[in-house]
Amino acid sequence: MTQASVNPAFWAGKRVFLTGHTGFKGAWMTLLLRELGAQVFGFALAPATDPALFELLSPWPGVTSTIGDIRNAASVAAAVAEADPDIAIHMAAQPFVRLSYREPVSTFATNVLGTVHVLEALRAAPHIKTILAITTDKVYRNHDGSAAFTEQDALGGHDPYSASKAACEIAIESYAKSFFTPRGISLASARAGNVIGGGDFSPDRIIPDIFTSFRTGQPLVLRYPHATRPWQHVLDCLNGYLLYIEALAGGADVPLALNFGPGGAPMPVADVVARMQKALGSQQGWVQDPGPHPKEAATLALDTRAARTSLNWRDRLDTQAAIAQTAAWYGALQNGADMRVWSLQELRRFQTMKSG
Repeated sequence: MTQASVNPAFWAGKRVFLTGHTGFKGAWMTLLLRELGAQVFGFALAPATDPALFELLSPWPGVTSTIGDIRNAASVAAAVAEADPDIAIHMAAQPFVRLSYREPVSTFATNVLGTVHVLEALRAAPHIKTILAITTDKVYRNHDGSAAFTEQDALGGHDPYSASKAACEIAIESYAKSFFTPRGISLASARAGNVIGGGDFSPDRIIPDIFTSFRTGQPLVLRYPHATRPWQHVLDCLNGYLLYIEALAGGADVPLALNFGPGGAPMPVADVVARMQKALGSQQGWVQDPGPHPKEAATLALDTRAARTSLNWRDRLDTQAAIAQTAAWYGALQNGADMRVWSLQELRRFQTMKSG
């Protein structure tokens, strides 16, 4: 079965309120929405890295960018009022497990109360019809078993990040049932796996660490080389989000929480490193950091059959192709390419691909 395609006619002229637009996934989402003809109203903290994808992809015609903190309810409300959105995509978060151990209070404040601030502001938006909140595959209570998580599995989290995102899911369901569904407004959550692609420079993520090691010649140090994760290219993931929003907006009978991840089996971190380094032409290899380290799940897999069945959504890049395309992006950056031009070309090539 072929991959369903995002409908540009649906998105043309839509007013989209997007939190987290200055981040890795958020910058790609902004580029994709603009390519589809949407008006984007972004709300996020300033880019946290140097370089940052959001800056590399500038200028941003057709984008209203507001720098603010979702922990500030008044700022969120003002940005939503200015946007007057038809659609909202909530991506802003504190997304790092290790940072959540060091800063648990701010992690819960951002991920839980920040989400409540966004949803509360959207209650007052007169034209809002569809809201998609992005969480994570780590919302599930993980006992390091081999079974892939389905949307019906219990929520929970050992580390503060995972726990905060599980709590976020509870808040989303509460707002849907209490405030939005009775008004005919769709509010759903998307639970994504480990997303890779060009332009991620975040600390404590494997792809940026590989590129930094390649660029500096320093050894690559891995905490958990044998941990497995569901690795998926960012454009496949975002394509799924947009198809989900179109289905919700069209009144389709789809679940209000869906997993998004690759169709293939999860891959160990060490295998991702080997493939990425080979694609970059790097001979660095890796060494294991003896620790100690905060606890992280050794095994994580998502059952994505519900999204594939209800949305007719399919990957266009398998994990090996996703790694190769990611390496090509960083190679272009290293060689001084115009990364806005490169990224637009990559996006347009993706849109013409068929599913694998």
